[in-house]
Amino acid sequence: MSRPGRHAPRGIFVTGTDTGVGKTRAACALLRALVRAGSRAAGMKPVAAGAVRDAEGWLNDDVAALSAAGNVTAPRRLINPYCFEPAIAPHIAAAQAGIAIEPDVIAQAFGELVARADVVVVEGAGGFCVPLGPQTDGAGLAQRLALPVVLVVGLRLGCLNHALLTAQAVRAHGLQLCGWIANGIDPAMAAVAENVSTLAARLAAPLLAHWDYAPDASPILPPDAVQRAVNVGRAD
Repeated sequence: MSRPGRHAPRGIFVTGTDTGVGKTRAACALLRALVRAGSRAAGMKPVAAGAVRDAEGWLNDDVAALSAAGNVTAPRRLINPYCFEPAIAPHIAAAQAGIAIEPDVIAQAFGELVARADVVVVEGAGGFCVPLGPQTDGAGLAQRLALPVVLVVGLRLGCLNHALLTAQAVRAHGLQLCGWIANGIDPAMAAVAENVSTLAARLAAPLLAHWDYAPDASPILPPDAVQRAVNVGRAD
């Protein structure tokens, strides 16, 4: 894979149909594929809730995984500008901490990461429209960063409605759904293939990967899938 051109999007925004559907798994797979292809790739999780304290402050497991999957060294304040101890909705965690989540602060950190990397993979918090504060949410943040979106669909009962509504919200915010990943999260789900086929016919975006239920695996993304996602909107 060649590095993105000067006018290409310098990142990908990874969102999901809900919390716990495999966004970090997908973001790390994207990062590993970019690294294998020779790109300087950095992960970013602007807002995280659920953390333990170390020498640098609060550390979230997803942030640690993203840092390990990329190959760009950056301070944690850029990778994860907002991190809260309790594993609760981020706007509630922020309110309890007396902190306002500022999209401009996140955008500035993203810009600093872009200066260090060819591609920045940004993982959203929770689902696409999760509140981040009284006047902002995850959808507004994705819109502020103006990145193509990869949607992770957690394969379980109800995923069809969740996926179609999320895709609708992505496009309503003027963003491009550059691909989606079907991620098995319920080993007992019936009619998996039929559900994936239904979404493939209705989402109007390429299926980048279909991962069966394997919670301990580190899945691989095909190089052509990553190429398509990274090059959305690329100028010739």
